[in-house]
Parts: sequence; C-alpha cells; structure tokens
Amino acid sequence: MGIDPRTHVGRVDLSVSDLGRSLDYYRGAIGLDVLEQGSGEALLGAGDTELLRLVEEPGARPADGYSGLFHFALLVPSREDLAGWLHHAIRDRVQLTGASDHYVSEALYLRDPDHHGIEIYADRPRELWEGHVDRLGTWPLDIDDLLASRAEPAVELPAGTRMGHVHLRVSDVPQTIDFYTQTVNLDLMVRLGDQAAFMSAGGYHHHLGANTWESSGAPQAPEGTARLLRFTIVVPDGDVPDGVQTDPSGNRFEFVSDG
Repeated sequence: MGIDPRTHVGRVDLSVSDLGRSLDYYRGAIGLDVLEQGSGEALLGAGDTELLRLVEEPGARPADGYSGLFHFALLVPSREDLAGWLHHAIRDRVQLTGASDHYVSEALYLRDPDHHGIEIYADRPRELWEGHVDRLGTWPLDIDDLLASRAEPAVELPAGTRMGHVHLRVSDVPQTIDFYTQTVNLDLMVRLGDQAAFMSAGGYHHHLGANTWESSGAPQAPEGTARLLRFTIVVPDGDVPDGVQTDPSGNRFEFVSDG
C-alpha cells in the first residue's frame, strides 16, 4: 500500500552550539518567530506552524563530512514572498551560499552559524512541472527578474511558510532509496546514479533528498557536533508507527499525524 499522497515533511530538530546566537540568526536573518523557549531549547516557526526545534549542546562543532543534514528547505507561499525575503537579505547583508533555478522551483541557500544548510524557496506552479520532474536540475537563478516581482523587503517569513523538503547526507544512495521507497513508501522521482536521489509523496518534486557528495560511506554525526537530531514525516488522518525510526545512514525521523 502506498503512502497517503498528502504526506509531507514537518518539523526538523537540530543541535546547536550556542542557542542565543542561533536565535539571533534565525530571527534576524531568516525571519522565523520564537514560539517557545526554555531549558536550553527553543521552537521556531512562521505563524503558528512549528518548523524548527533547536537544542543547545555547548561547544558542539560543525558536523561536516558525516551523514546527517545537507539542508532543510523552507517553502514560502509565493514567488513574491521569496523576492521580499531576498530584498531583506541584500539590504541587511545576510550572507548567501547560493541561488539556483531548479526548473520546479527558485531557491536561495545559506548556512547558519553551526554550518547547518538552509534553503528558502518558492515552487513554480505545479501545472508547469508536473509530469516533468525528470527535468529537475540546477541553473543560475535570474536574481533581477525575481527581485522585480516585489519592491519592498520582508524580514519575517510569512504565515503559510512550511517545511517543503529535507535533504540528507547519506552513506549510500541505493540503500537509502530502498529504505524510503520500500519501508516508508515514498515514490522515487529522480535519481542521479549512485550520487543523489529525490523522493516524495503525491507526485511532489521531492519531500526528501539524499546525496553522498560529502558523505559516501560516512557514519552518522556523533554527539559533540551540531547535527540533525530528527525530522518528522507528517501523515494526514492516519495511524502512524510509534517512536523514532532510523534509516540505513543513521538519520532519525518520526512519523506524526495531523489528523
């Protein structure tokens, strides 16, 4: 039986080395709201939607070179919202690490103070790409055209922003495909040999990405690193397995129900 086509990814939990520094960054640079805070951790989101849980682990070092998080991706409701955020990034000198046209979407990339990868993106209308997800690729983003769609900056990410996808660093792509297609029942949308794969529910271009570009054969990031603690897979209106699950690369996730 396939997974409910309305399934999507939800909140991502990360460890960080300095919670205060991270909160300054996620509020001032990214534009998330702090929904709850206490006991060395905080929940952040847009509107009333939880998107991130940050857990302080003092002295944690970046988890580069391990299996774990490649980036989490915040999907804004419209292209104009993405343009407003980019105007803010330019005005306030928020450092980007990339800007790409993926055919299905337009995306901006950053890294937080602990080197966690972040994508902020807007989808192109689904009718333009549905059935052509195999064209998903990476081209230079037309920054001027994007900025022209909205004149004023917007610091805060708008209500309606959600976790669009999670992209993982894994030790082995074929094992990852087998696990997420056979155990989780996601559909394989695009495969780039043994280097990367993109999977989803309901025909979306991808809810989950996986690659070995920095992590082929690598173990999971250990304690003492700023790392992915878990991500959630949201299954609407259904019973879900209890407890945290682990994929073949040690990435942890949990099914949650919004029904």
